[in-house]
Amino acid sequence: MNKNYYAILMAGGVGSRFWPISTEQFPKQFHDMLGTGDTLIQKTFSRLSQVIPKENIFILTNEKYNDLVLQQLPEVTQRQVVLEPAMRNTAPCILYASLKIQKENPDAVMIVAPSDHWIEDENAFSQNVQQAFQFCEQNDALMTLGITPTFPNTGYGYIESGEATNGIHPVIQFREKPDYETAKQFLSQGNFLWNAGIFMWSVASVIKAFKNNQPELFDLFKSGIAAYNTDAEDNFIKDNYAKAENISVDYAIMEPSKNVYVIPATFDWNDLGTWGSLYDKLDKDQDNNAVVNAKTLTEDASGNMIRTKAGKLVVVDGLQDYIIVDKDEVLLIFPKTKEQDIKKVLQNVKDKFGEHYG
Repeated sequence: MNKNYYAILMAGGVGSRFWPISTEQFPKQFHDMLGTGDTLIQKTFSRLSQVIPKENIFILTNEKYNDLVLQQLPEVTQRQVVLEPAMRNTAPCILYASLKIQKENPDAVMIVAPSDHWIEDENAFSQNVQQAFQFCEQNDALMTLGITPTFPNTGYGYIESGEATNGIHPVIQFREKPDYETAKQFLSQGNFLWNAGIFMWSVASVIKAFKNNQPELFDLFKSGIAAYNTDAEDNFIKDNYAKAENISVDYAIMEPSKNVYVIPATFDWNDLGTWGSLYDKLDKDQDNNAVVNAKTLTEDASGNMIRTKAGKLVVVDGLQDYIIVDKDEVLLIFPKTKEQDIKKVLQNVKDKFGEHYG
């Protein structure tokens, strides 16, 4: 395996749309959301380790999830867990991790991958990543994997791509989440892909992009270079991380850069952002109910997403297209059509009953 290959596995999110299973104390990436026997972070680590040496996979997460990471990924050492002391979106943590990796190996090429994606064809994923790495080793390039749209989704950002050379397209521009009519236009044009938030580049290229496009952010983290990968690193990060601007890597470097390329992914992909997206991914019973862990007895009930602890009996009569999730002290019975409101409901629950439930 190539010792210059690295990964940053992004595992700091809270996943509030998967409440009540996903909570601030124990977010979705540490749960077995699909009932497969592996948590999402375990699946992602395993997938990345088919291309990248395990010791070169860094897990980027909030400091409060350090113990969870080490419990769920026993092969990982503390060196590989990069901790954020404050929530500052994706750009600061990616720059911080990239500077650490560059100090360790200036020839590194790397992938940034979210911990909560579901990818079925892992061989195709590995091939796409290898293709991107080879391009990034030879070119000053920022790369992303785009997903060929299957319907006019308004929940994703889009990538407008140009003519391909050897399967690699230049990116014309990134487009924000569109309304439905705009999404239909994107699909009819045929050169738009969903932005999956999976990035590849050499450490030299990504750090150069931050230096050119985000000089203040670059200077802040560059000032800690002597401390990185030493005992002084923790103190530097505690003192300086919260000073970083709250900005996504898309806004910070991908959108303003001219050397951006995309490979249309050849693998099946689901970003598992909501109960509805999980429902789409799961096998269904004869009435189109998706069930995780529960035993069910249903009558005139279809299109429901049902999840409980293992072996719990759930009897459902007369419900269509609902999310039914039972966890400890919380039972959620909520229409699938309103799933985007779960984040708001969670806030209302916290306001009325306290943080204990969130």
